[in-house]
Amino acid sequence: MSTTIPAYHPVSAPDYLPRKQMRELQTARLKRMVERAYTVELYRNRMNEKGVTPADIQSIDDISKLPFTMKNDLRDTYPYGLFASPMNEIVRLHASSGTTGKPIVVAYTKEDLDVWDEVVARALVGYGVTEKDIVQVAYGYGLFTGGLGLHGGASRLGCTVVPISGGNTERQIMLMRDFNVTCCGCTPSYFVHIIDKALQMGVNMRDLPIKFGAFGAEPWSEEVRAYIEEQAGIKAFNIYGLSEICGPGVGAECCFQDGMHIFEDHFYPEIIDPATGEVLPDGTEGELVLSTLSKDAMPMLRYRTRDITTIDVEPCKCGRTIRRIRPIRRRSDDMLIIRGVNVFPSQIETGILRVDGASPHFQIVLETGADGLDRIEVKVEATPDALDDTVASVEQFKKSIAQSISQIIGLSVKITLVQPYTIARSEGKMNRVVDNRKK
Repeated sequence: MSTTIPAYHPVSAPDYLPRKQMRELQTARLKRMVERAYTVELYRNRMNEKGVTPADIQSIDDISKLPFTMKNDLRDTYPYGLFASPMNEIVRLHASSGTTGKPIVVAYTKEDLDVWDEVVARALVGYGVTEKDIVQVAYGYGLFTGGLGLHGGASRLGCTVVPISGGNTERQIMLMRDFNVTCCGCTPSYFVHIIDKALQMGVNMRDLPIKFGAFGAEPWSEEVRAYIEEQAGIKAFNIYGLSEICGPGVGAECCFQDGMHIFEDHFYPEIIDPATGEVLPDGTEGELVLSTLSKDAMPMLRYRTRDITTIDVEPCKCGRTIRRIRPIRRRSDDMLIIRGVNVFPSQIETGILRVDGASPHFQIVLETGADGLDRIEVKVEATPDALDDTVASVEQFKKSIAQSISQIIGLSVKITLVQPYTIARSEGKMNRVVDNRKK
């Protein structure tokens, strides 16, 4: 699939700022943001404990003097305790589902929404999307930031928007065909489900006009990207974001699909050692920390994302000067510790998809054996034409998958093949793990 650098668009002008000018802008915006955050009790108390005042922040390099913010801080101050704007200036609230405790509430002023629309538009421009494209938004609308986030950016760019939200997959496919949709945004796992449903309906996705996919909200592997691009005939792009910072649009890939550009005039990235909090140099893997540089309603200073990545130091072939991070394949908080070994679901996904005939649909089941040791079972769907009817064929297929996974994680796994379309699909983020281990 050839790569053509998209035409320049004025909305993406900050992406090409010289580094010196970018640092000057970051410094000015950080100083203003720290002064604003200092009006919030939690930040004021944290800074006072460290002996830091807004006057101590004179350069973007001084950001390391500031305290970290954690997800629990948002829960502990629920609902409005981190707001730096009065409620009469707040024009929108979003929130997490709250399934693991109190929901995370985030706020936006009108100016914040303008920034959000701008950065999502810059992401789409980097893919090659223009005002001539028709964008189907299959992220969920409502309190989740995905749907309205992509919607706002596509509208800002001048695209035609189809606000279908998630679910009703047959209708998704019908509208893609009937509306001549050229770009779709959703979670990668849901788009894989769309591909499967299209096959069942007798629709060849490659015959549809869709050219671009804006996929995010969950880690996904290069193997899933390759599967999507092959099956649907599109270019599948990462878009990165998190509700605590703004939602989708914190960063995104460009046409070269070689790491995600962070829109660092609005979101300043750092990499830290997740165990010690020490700031690590660019090019070193660690936990991504983000600070908002322009969010009025709810400044976030040094927010620990728990996403594991690296800041890329090499210039991008697209010409953008904003730095890139490597794709998020794992999080420090979705790590499974199995017999003392750190295992991530994305590693198992990679192992599965290296075997011809295995589908991207799988589930990890953890049990405690009679000897007290953890056991890993991976349930995998075979594609309908992957096997013949012989026992030998089935056993060799299972063995190939088990060996592929074991080579990556260093542990033996049990492979169970299940019938196609029997593992539950998700219209949002996919839950890959069932942990039945004895606590």
